[in-house]
Amino acid sequence: MNTTRNSRTPCTLMAFALLAAMALRASGATPAVAEAIARYRVEEAPRAQRENPTWHRPSKVLLLGNRNPALAAQAEAFAAAAPGARIVVAGDANAAATEAIDADVIIGNNPDICDARTLGAARKLRWVASLSAGVENCLAVPALRDPDLLITNMRGVDAPAIAEHAVALLLALAHGLDAFAADTARGQWSPRSAGVVTMQMLDGKTLLVVGLGGIGTEVAQRAHGLGMRVIATREGGRGKPDFVDYVGQPGELLVLAARADAIVSAVPLTPQTTGLYDAQFFSVLKPQALFVNVARGGSVDTGELVKALTEHRLGGAGLDVVDPEPLPPDHPLWQAPRVLVTPHISSRSDLPGEARWTLATENLRRYARGDKMLLVVDPRRGY
Repeated sequence: MNTTRNSRTPCTLMAFALLAAMALRASGATPAVAEAIARYRVEEAPRAQRENPTWHRPSKVLLLGNRNPALAAQAEAFAAAAPGARIVVAGDANAAATEAIDADVIIGNNPDICDARTLGAARKLRWVASLSAGVENCLAVPALRDPDLLITNMRGVDAPAIAEHAVALLLALAHGLDAFAADTARGQWSPRSAGVVTMQMLDGKTLLVVGLGGIGTEVAQRAHGLGMRVIATREGGRGKPDFVDYVGQPGELLVLAARADAIVSAVPLTPQTTGLYDAQFFSVLKPQALFVNVARGGSVDTGELVKALTEHRLGGAGLDVVDPEPLPPDHPLWQAPRVLVTPHISSRSDLPGEARWTLATENLRRYARGDKMLLVVDPRRGY
């Protein structure tokens, strides 16, 4: 396996962006759309919507602004993207259930968009557009089991922010910042902590990224920049970025985990990934391995994670997501050694998040025209 850093990566991304821009310009899309598609590695569906016999131009688009007041500000842009369609903003759950009755399209954030009452009332619904990445809650709603119903999400759009958070947790654990933060809170200068906590260099170490999708790829790129050797798992697909040494299938998880000095989980929550990190997983890890989860708490057997930490069979855990969530104050995970927990906020940043609105508007434009959609969810896979 080649571990040499490859300077062709920026050129590859630039070429991809140029090709995408040319194709999108021909379809009427704006340069901002081309830039967002290239930057966030957005996938386009292989078939146009007009090839679906149940497709028709939308007459009513419902925006769920319960938890996202900024959505209402996009109404004008959405109206321009779907000429002739009525754009309606629902500010609470009752209004959403009422307005959903004759809506063709529903756009909103999770969990608003996954509300069973709203979806059950939507008798004409043809497309559910989630402005969030995770849609496991939506897929559990019986009303969304219609095979002709289109579901899209925003996977990858928050990937850079989440990846930075994952690397921040990894660096903090590697350099014992969890212990020193506790000393700081107590106003205590403690050389003892420096002697107790094992300080680790990441340069030259092996990182396993579980789930080399949008988030996982961004994590891998940053870890490579820190001098780490990156290996990964990914379901299906072939090929790999230049900054990843090896990409294996999910079935290779335990073999690859045993080789890793650090593991970052970026897998969506599906039946296959629920409880993925179990007693067997933690048993094969190196004693000083670091485990970071920025995906979904349900992928981890929390009891086994606590055991691995308290029995010093794991070097530390950085968790932006937990199970259960929120974590109760008396949960034993709070008392486990070498744990950093953040309250499911890794996607937050100081950036305006314009790409989300750019892609959401572009997808509505495509749907109104019957074109190929972006970020289509495969219900069988769960993402």
